Amino acid sequence: MASSSSSSPAPALAGEALRQKRILSSKLYLEVPSSKAPVVYSPAYDISFLGLEKLHPFESAKWGRICRYLTREGYLDKKRMVEPLEACKEDLLVVHTEAYLNSLKCSFRVSSIVEVPPVSLVPNWIVHRKLLHPFRKQVGGSILSAKLAFERGWAINVGGGFHHCSADEGGGFCAYADISLCIHFAFVRLNISSVLIIDLDAHQGNGHEKDFANDGRVYILDMYNAGIYPFDFTAKQYIDQKVELVSGSKTDEYLEQLDKALEICNSRFEPQLIVYNAGTDILDGDPLGRLKVSPEGVVTRDDKVFRFAKDRNIPLLMLTSGGYMKSSARVIADSIINLSNKNLIGLGSQLG
Repeated sequence: MASSSSSSPAPALAGEALRQKRILSSKLYLEVPSSKAPVVYSPAYDISFLGLEKLHPFESAKWGRICRYLTREGYLDKKRMVEPLEACKEDLLVVHTEAYLNSLKCSFRVSSIVEVPPVSLVPNWIVHRKLLHPFRKQVGGSILSAKLAFERGWAINVGGGFHHCSADEGGGFCAYADISLCIHFAFVRLNISSVLIIDLDAHQGNGHEKDFANDGRVYILDMYNAGIYPFDFTAKQYIDQKVELVSGSKTDEYLEQLDKALEICNSRFEPQLIVYNAGTDILDGDPLGRLKVSPEGVVTRDDKVFRFAKDRNIPLLMLTSGGYMKSSARVIADSIINLSNKNLIGLGSQLG
């Protein structure tokens, strides 16, 4: 027993060296010209999957609709958006196990992750092309967005935020751990050692919590409805600062709790990067989030988080995460417009 335990640090060091090598050889950290805004999106984000996407409450074309609102209303020129590359297997192996990635070659396994049982009957190559390819493109977007945030002060990946996925387990419509991946890339490529995750999706972010269990470089502030999925009590013990809400919590109470949480967080941790998981499933009427926050409340929430980062001069990356109503795209677009109007971000192409 003694000999096996004494040799255990060697494989861990070898694993860390391989992770570094994969990160350093990745092509995902594109050089983005300054003429582009740090808003990352690809038409490949949107999922159109033989109509099966309609069997899940997630609005699988919301990412494109957000961008159309912004471009139509003159806030962002299409040409100024940044298109990411798709994360390849070597990129995904930075966090994911080979066994987990192999499990996605089974359509039944993917169907349980995305919670659409008929997907199990679809040939796996179609599942990869129609469903997992868009997810991998969004992962590439999250990883690139961290770089852009560090360079420009802020960035928005119009997709991403798959916070239920960890290194060896997917779930809750999350097949790849983009939050964990973008942070590991940032540690190596941006040479930073402290990251704050502010997870304000209605659900507990159990994926990144398990991935960064006992990792002092990452501080997790998670404010979520404790009465809904995923009920992950193992992951809960790894949350540095948790704010557990009850179903039916309203806008004023929500924003008051957020103010308190940010104040406490500020006194406890000094991050070099903030990853903000900005789910809109907190909206009143969302069938899965079960909170009662108004559209104006979501806009104010995002305003508070961006202001928190800007006042402290901390780069911030926003991911759009969950949101299960048609109105989500409009609310996210309105929030981005508000951030621009308040000069918390600079889209650089406002009309007038």
